[in-house]
Amino acid sequence: MKTIADLFYESVRTYPEKTAIWCESKSITYQELANLVSQYSHFLISNGVAYRDHIGIPMNNSITSVALILAAANLGVGLVPINPTMPISSIRKAFAVADVKHIIARRAFFEQCDKNGGIDVEGSRICIDHQYQGTVSLLNSEEMSVERPVIKEVDGEEILIITMTSGSTGNPKPISLTQKNKYLRAFAHIDLYKITRDDKILAATPLYHSLAERLVLIPLLIGGTSVLLPRFTPNLWLDCVKEQGVTFTIAVSAQLNQIASYLSNPIELGINTLRSVVSSSALLDTKIKNELIEKLHCDFHEMYGTSEVSTVTSINFREAIHKKQSVGRTLPEADVVIFRDNGELAPTGEVGEIACMTSLICDGYYGMNETFRNSMQNGYFKTGDLGFLDEEGYLYFSGRKKELIITGGTNVYPIDIEKCVMEISAVSECAAFAFPDDRLGEIVALAIVIKEGSELNKRTVQMHAARNLADYQQPHKIFFLDELPKNAMGKLVKSKITDYIEFNNEGNG
Repeated sequence: MKTIADLFYESVRTYPEKTAIWCESKSITYQELANLVSQYSHFLISNGVAYRDHIGIPMNNSITSVALILAAANLGVGLVPINPTMPISSIRKAFAVADVKHIIARRAFFEQCDKNGGIDVEGSRICIDHQYQGTVSLLNSEEMSVERPVIKEVDGEEILIITMTSGSTGNPKPISLTQKNKYLRAFAHIDLYKITRDDKILAATPLYHSLAERLVLIPLLIGGTSVLLPRFTPNLWLDCVKEQGVTFTIAVSAQLNQIASYLSNPIELGINTLRSVVSSSALLDTKIKNELIEKLHCDFHEMYGTSEVSTVTSINFREAIHKKQSVGRTLPEADVVIFRDNGELAPTGEVGEIACMTSLICDGYYGMNETFRNSMQNGYFKTGDLGFLDEEGYLYFSGRKKELIITGGTNVYPIDIEKCVMEISAVSECAAFAFPDDRLGEIVALAIVIKEGSELNKRTVQMHAARNLADYQQPHKIFFLDELPKNAMGKLVKSKITDYIEFNNEGNG
């Protein structure tokens, strides 16, 4: 297997003057990017970064970040990208878990870090954008050679990325992704979505998550063009697709929800280059799927997976229009089964825990081998998600296992309630969750965000639920909020809903 750096430099030799990356009104050719990667590689070596070292990096979406990923791959070095807006205490914990030896960050981060107790590393502290006390400046890399330094030990088995499963709360589980992992995942998606060097691929999620890293690497390994959005808004996304001629992207469902809402306004799209859009991260409401299929005029897919196992299933709704509630069938690299709580295989149609066996699985949780082993059963990774398989092998997602509501001994799946409530035209988004109850243990609660310009009261919601849901599914408490808690990927964080309710001091029904 060739390494990621080998494939990138091959693209450079074949397409030196082709645009490799566009980001924030700037573009860089393959040759210019290769020069930058080589200079960064020499600079890191000269500042004590050695083979298999780990570098912590509060990462922003930029050409610099992409070049650093490629430089790390070239040197056989591991990066620990992290959300730069996380509390310093959480970043400190994540870096300690991942054995970070060096830090690369912007001046603003070092300033904030020093104000909050600092982060001790035994190696180099490298400042990306300015000079700063106690650091060396990455700007000095301009003095370095543009010839590629080759590290003979690099064979693809080295850790390239350690990504964290949790954010600012809880104990992070560091997912270890080798160059081989990243290589196999990239080419699995190239094959699945028929990506070629003629594609312009948009990454609009944060680069400290594996999705954006994959979207950026895919074109650079085959001679395509990467389009990197520094931040997401629906109008910026649509403008970028139109102006840069984007042909392919994978977007998280929260982004697509916002895009669909934006497209509800009478605007002229003028987009004619998109050939394929893939929804990921969380199940997209069927109504939203229909709107996007109609308005984007391209193949529309939905996929299911986790950071540990990558993409497991995918579906093209133009080819399987009758399966819009499904997240698709398994990739050639994967196999999916459903486990009951007692460890037995669930039959067709029965909800249980989704488990996956795949060649795309990560290298484990760094430094937490036993924790990772406990997530496995008979060679299958237990995802913590609930779902079922139909008679044709299509997977259906039913929510997170830890978010299951057990009321009076009866299992209630939040997704069933949410689908029902989303049928109310005034509802922008909603979340069903467990609320403590002395008699039943838990009862169903519902948090709702009302569409701007619309009105809605609890009685209307209760009447709709009474007509369309079973007795045990009825929401006993209803809260109206200005927004629902989301993480940096725009994914709902149900564990924080009660904090939002207390902050908003809302009543309940």
